[in-house]
Amino acid sequence: MDPDRIFDAFPAPSYRGNQQSALADIQSAFDAGNDVVLVRAPTGSGKSLLARAIAGCARRGADATPSQATKAYYTTPQVSQLDDVADDDLLEDLSIIRGKSNYDCILPNETETPVDQAPCARERGYDCSVKHRCPYFSDRAIASNRRIAAMTLAYFMQTAGSDVFRKRDVCVIDEAHGLAEWAEMYATTHLGPRTVPFWEELRVPALDGLDEAVEYADALVTQCTRRKDDLLEKGDLSAEEAAERDRLQELISELNWFVEDYRDPGSATTWLVDQDENDGNSDGEGGPVTIKPMDPERYLRHTVWDRANRFALLSATILNKEAFCRGVGLDPANVALVDVGHTFPVEHRPLYDVTQGKMTYEHRSETLPKVARTVVQIMRKHDDEKGLVHCHSYDIQDRLATQLREFGVGDRIRTHDREHRDADLDAWKASDDASVFLSVKMEEALDLEGDLARWQVLCKAPYPNTGDSRVAHRLEDGQWGWYYRAALRTVIQACGRVVRAPEDYGATYLADSSLLDLFERARHDVPEWFDEQIRQMSQPELPAFDPDEALGERSVGRAGGQRRSGSGSTERSGSNTSSAKTGSRSAGRKRQKSSNNSPIADVWDTE
Repeated sequence: MDPDRIFDAFPAPSYRGNQQSALADIQSAFDAGNDVVLVRAPTGSGKSLLARAIAGCARRGADATPSQATKAYYTTPQVSQLDDVADDDLLEDLSIIRGKSNYDCILPNETETPVDQAPCARERGYDCSVKHRCPYFSDRAIASNRRIAAMTLAYFMQTAGSDVFRKRDVCVIDEAHGLAEWAEMYATTHLGPRTVPFWEELRVPALDGLDEAVEYADALVTQCTRRKDDLLEKGDLSAEEAAERDRLQELISELNWFVEDYRDPGSATTWLVDQDENDGNSDGEGGPVTIKPMDPERYLRHTVWDRANRFALLSATILNKEAFCRGVGLDPANVALVDVGHTFPVEHRPLYDVTQGKMTYEHRSETLPKVARTVVQIMRKHDDEKGLVHCHSYDIQDRLATQLREFGVGDRIRTHDREHRDADLDAWKASDDASVFLSVKMEEALDLEGDLARWQVLCKAPYPNTGDSRVAHRLEDGQWGWYYRAALRTVIQACGRVVRAPEDYGATYLADSSLLDLFERARHDVPEWFDEQIRQMSQPELPAFDPDEALGERSVGRAGGQRRSGSGSTERSGSNTSSAKTGSRSAGRKRQKSSNNSPIADVWDTE
């Protein structure tokens, strides 16, 4: 790596904000001998441009010996982030490769078949006459030979050990704050009717402890291998059989990884096994099983840290360097942290305290109607502006939508479900009206610049789901700092959805009093630029509760409805300077049971 090339590798014709000073700091950090540089850059810093400049410092083939790694990787866990890179003309030299399922076969009569189900995947020894033009293999060949290969973190991890994507000199990971959690999710194995093709044929015992889980995993590998071999003997497979074969191979790899890591005395990974006993029976059989790693240092070593010589990890919310390094298996002594200052005026990104009580499970029935009334008032204040409500869970989304409809403002409300979340989001963004979108788990990777949204509401402090055994294990181990940082990170990410540029503006309303408690408990990990927002948080003057007026122009023609002249502009003056209301602080947390133990259970119906 040659850090001296970082300015020449910057792709834009000029710098904006703090980009030039950030590049100088990054260059100095690498020149000092650090193997990893964490770049804490808030929204609007142009992280993708900084990432391109860092990747451009990778060793070139002309300067390398045959044994030295060259070129660079760019990777991100967010598919939408990779889409943004693909659409950015300044990043056109990043060669993007996606998984096979994202490409369609180009053979006659197969044009609607994904490449992972095409004849080359179904038929033994198939010699494709158009493989050189296949969109997947073409993109893969290009990416493997270009100086910067760009891919999602999932694809990057899956290609560990690949002859095509070998070790490179530099790897840049964008939106890297959740790297430990993403690794835990990717390394988790689910055994159930949706993931094991012959689940109904299995006898799954009630597992009592990890030793029994390892024995069962060993036995299941044998069964999966036998079934996969039977499919391979058939030669030509249907699309369904090809998918089953691939899934069996994935299961074999996942289970072998678990067994080998558990039996490795040098592994630092802690494994947890959850089993749904409700699906078992009185004969000693158990239900679906989830095998989860905690702090999967060995997994990250294999899939990430062995893939390059030097790394840059970029995010707005790497809140604590030492804690982050512990979570991903890095030595803090070999890691530098570069802070990039925020360039958005604080008056353009105000926080407003409209807290109505706690939204924890035991208080929700009392608090949620008050939050709904407040949302109606906010809708009236912003009667001609689109808004976003972060609901945190589908349970809250459903109850809030029902309450708002009962109040009579349903005509202005839009929601989404699990299956159509992206399509529903795109439809809302494309709409010209001042509708309000009730979202679940959209605190990250969502760009609502300008009039796409001028305000948003945080309904609940986004603490990790305590029904997840990994979260429970950490809390039982006293890792409350991790718990608060995880929630704070999500809050900060959410606050950046509606303010995307220095001239942009948008208001964030906090409805759950637990958010104020979170700011107090995590105060030592709050970035300075976000602490400025907290210090200037105020209680806004909201109009009276009037559902008909909250409908804005939709109220025209309704009985008694009359459109007000535009009163919905977000305040951009310096009026939001009073300090935040602190209130009383609760010393403890009562953990609620959850029926969903998935490591990504907070996407679904959780507390």
